[in-house]
Amino acid sequence: MSIKNIFNKIDQFDKKYQKINKQYNCFTNNISDFGRKHIDDADGLLKGKLIAIKDNINIKDYPTTCSSKILDNHISLYNATVINRLINEKGIIVAKSNMDEFAMGSSTEYSSHGVVSNPRDVKKVAGGSSGGSAAAVACKAVDIALGSDTGGSVRQPAAFCGVYGLKPTYGKISRYGLTAFASSLDQIGIFANNTDDIANTLLSIGGLDANDSNTIDESIILNYNEKDITNLKIGFSKKLINELPSEMSKKYFNVINFLKDKDVSVENVDIDLLDLAIPTYYIIATAEASSNLSRFDGIRYGKRISSNNIEEIFSNTRSQLLGDEVKRRIMLGTYVLSSGYYDDYYNKALKVRNIITKSLIKHFLKFDALLLPTTPTTAFSKNEKKDNPLEMYLSDIYTIPMSLSGIPSMSIPIGNVDKLPLGMQICSNYSQENTIFLISKFLEDNFLKG
Repeated sequence: MSIKNIFNKIDQFDKKYQKINKQYNCFTNNISDFGRKHIDDADGLLKGKLIAIKDNINIKDYPTTCSSKILDNHISLYNATVINRLINEKGIIVAKSNMDEFAMGSSTEYSSHGVVSNPRDVKKVAGGSSGGSAAAVACKAVDIALGSDTGGSVRQPAAFCGVYGLKPTYGKISRYGLTAFASSLDQIGIFANNTDDIANTLLSIGGLDANDSNTIDESIILNYNEKDITNLKIGFSKKLINELPSEMSKKYFNVINFLKDKDVSVENVDIDLLDLAIPTYYIIATAEASSNLSRFDGIRYGKRISSNNIEEIFSNTRSQLLGDEVKRRIMLGTYVLSSGYYDDYYNKALKVRNIITKSLIKHFLKFDALLLPTTPTTAFSKNEKKDNPLEMYLSDIYTIPMSLSGIPSMSIPIGNVDKLPLGMQICSNYSQENTIFLISKFLEDNFLKG
């Protein structure tokens, strides 16, 4: 794409920015001037692609609010590693996207910037916590968006909005510059409208980073276009699919039967321990959140509620400037880490996490990939679950096990139910993203377009 065409593409984004944001509220800031600064003649994997960045990922000299009142006035001091790598591959960063406050939520209703509307039905939520990124891709305001996935916050909104959403292997993408929620679970993920854009973005931003000791020291090679899907052995869970509403389960079985008709080996397998995933996740995630968010106290970061007493500064700042869901999770996390409860809750949750991980990984001794539901429902209505945290938490029941184990997983669109998108999760073993891309690309080219 020529420089002139890239500038024209950014100009078109600027012209429709206000209208799109009025419709869907998917952005927190237009930063297209940042994108313009980095346009040149050099080629790159992402040249000409417009990209939105979830507002918990730092871009130097631009706001990073995490959709929280406490960070309304915060300007980032440095670029996240993924930002520098997007620039190196000539991606055009044009906006920050809306999110649940500090990435805590499953509907993007817990945002200081207001709720995000689903482009497929504005009465429905876009999912969360990366709902703004999903909606921005779904309405085609941008080509690609980055989000963060702690328990399903990329895959669930991808399913709700009818786009592709990847959570890579833990450590595949550097978290340096991502505002921490739960460090052992957080991962930067990718949204796009096709498999190739997801894969090229992973190749662009993934890999070892000296600033993040958890990154994996291995080369990322894309070779999914060179492989034959009939060489794969794929598992699915009839039990889990049958638990879904009938119209949803029919769509999943349509995919499975299609693959069988194309001579792909697909077999039923029992997937257990999902009932343990939700409590295990929320004990670990809230414990880590209470620790990570202790820095937001009105002294070191963001806004402050003034007082002559430092303890009142802490308590007033956090009570007045943090939202209800964030405070709820901090209190839960503080409780499970407190003296007398650490072993009963947090330490036990770590042991159960290990059991869940081993249970999932054993399936890859037999199968190259697993096909699972992404969500138990299609996108729900605004305010339907906002006042019922337990119901909200259950919307991540199928995504959390992959987060706890750190294996890669991607939600792909497989059709509609009552005019709302439905997503299916493709999961594989550690660092086997190419297997996911192979299946995704095959379904994209044959099932969805067939």
